[in-house]
Amino acid sequence: MKTLIRNAHLVNQGQILQQDLLIENGRIARIDAEISADDNTKVIDAKGKYLLPGMIDDQVHFREPGFPNKGNIGSESRACVAGGITSFMEMPNVNPQTTTLEALEDKYALAATKAVANFSFYLGATNDNLEVIKALDPHQACGVKTFMGASTGNMLVDNIQTLEGIFANSPTLITTHCEDSPMINALEAQAREKYGEDVPMELHGEIRSREACYKSSSLAISLAKQFGSKLHVLHLTTAEELDQFEPPKSLEDLKNTNVTAEVCVHHLYFNDEYYPRLGSQIKCNPAVKKRSDQEALIAAVNDNRISIIATDHAPHTWDEKQNTYFKAPAGVPLVQHALLSLLEHYHNGIFSLEKIVEKTSHAVAERYQVKERGYLREGYHADLVLVDLDSPYTVTKENILYHCNWSPFEGHQFQSRIAATWVNGQLMWDGQNLVSDKLGERLAFTRD
Repeated sequence: MKTLIRNAHLVNQGQILQQDLLIENGRIARIDAEISADDNTKVIDAKGKYLLPGMIDDQVHFREPGFPNKGNIGSESRACVAGGITSFMEMPNVNPQTTTLEALEDKYALAATKAVANFSFYLGATNDNLEVIKALDPHQACGVKTFMGASTGNMLVDNIQTLEGIFANSPTLITTHCEDSPMINALEAQAREKYGEDVPMELHGEIRSREACYKSSSLAISLAKQFGSKLHVLHLTTAEELDQFEPPKSLEDLKNTNVTAEVCVHHLYFNDEYYPRLGSQIKCNPAVKKRSDQEALIAAVNDNRISIIATDHAPHTWDEKQNTYFKAPAGVPLVQHALLSLLEHYHNGIFSLEKIVEKTSHAVAERYQVKERGYLREGYHADLVLVDLDSPYTVTKENILYHCNWSPFEGHQFQSRIAATWVNGQLMWDGQNLVSDKLGERLAFTRD
C-alpha cells in the first residue's frame, strides 16, 4: 500500500511549500504540486497542517540494559514516535557500559527487537579503553561519547593523556559532556557544609557552575584544534561558552567542520525561575541556568553558532526524583514533548519552522553523515512528522508514554500537537495512539 499525503505545507531546506508527497516501499517516491492516486494508494488530506522530516535526536538515555525501572528501548522509542522523533542516538552509560565493541553490538541486537524508531549507539570512552576506540569502525557507532564531567561507573575521562589519545585517534565524531568535576565537587562540599542534605534545588545551576562548564568545554575545543579532531560539544548551558563557536560555512559543510555545538530543548525552554515550582523535575547535568543564558542560547540557535537541538532525554522514577538535593538524580524525560516545546518558540515568534527543522533534522544528518534521512527528498527514507499548529495538546498522566510516567510538562497545554508520525514509510502514530509495532532500522552513515 502506498500513502499519498496531500495538501500539506512541506517544511524543508529553508522553504515552506504546499505540495503532495507520495510514500512507496518505505521511501519518499515523489514530491510534487499535485500527485494522483491509484487504487492501491491510501490518501491523507493534510490541508492546513505542516509536514516535517522526522526529528533525529542525537542524545538520549534509554536506560537499557541495566535500569529497567527507569526506562527501556521499547518504551522510550514509543514515546519518541509519539513526539515526532523518528531516529535516536543513545548514550553508553548503561549497565554493562557500552565501552567495548561487543557491548556495542549487543545493544544493536537488543534494539533490533524492541525499537520502533531508527537507532544508533555511541561507544563510550573511559580512561583505559583507548585501544577499543582506535579499533572502532566509523560506520559502527554514531560517535564516541566522552564524559569530561561526572558520569556513572568509570566513564569520567579525566586523564589528560587519555583525552589527548582520544582526540588524536578517534575514527569518528567525538561528542563531549563538558563540566569540570573538581570545581563542582568543591562547590558541592560548600553547599553541604551550609545546608546539609537540604540544599535548595535552585542552587543547582550555581553548583554545576558556569565556570566548570567553560573550563571543560574550552579544554575540549583546544584539544580538537590541537589534533584536528571532529568535536561536537553537547548540551551547552552558558552564555560565556557560546563565544567559542562560529557558524559553519554552510549546512552542507557541517560534516567538515571541526568544532560544533548543541543545545537541548529544556535549556531553551526553562531557566532558573522554574526551580521553585519544578525543583528536581528539572535537575539535570549540566544544569538549567539563568534567563540570560537561556536568551543567549536562543540567539545562538538563530545565528547558527549552535548547530543542533537535541533532548538529552534521561528518565528516572518519580520516587527517585522526590529525594533531597544530593540524592535526587539528574535527568529529565523529554522525547515525547521536545518538538512540541520547540513549536512553542515558533508560536512566540522566536524560531521559524525552517530553523526548527534545520536544527533537529537537516543539521543532525549532515554533522553525523546519516545516510538518506533528515530531509524531505525523493529517494530518502520516509521518516516524517505531521504537525497541527492550531490544535492544542495538554500533557496528562494518562497520555505520557515514558516508562517513568512523569514529565515536567504535565498539566501544560501546548499550542500544537503531533498529528502523525511515519517511520520508514509506516504510520506509527495517528495523533492519538500508536498504531503499529513495526520496528525501526539501524542508522547507516556515509563516512569514509
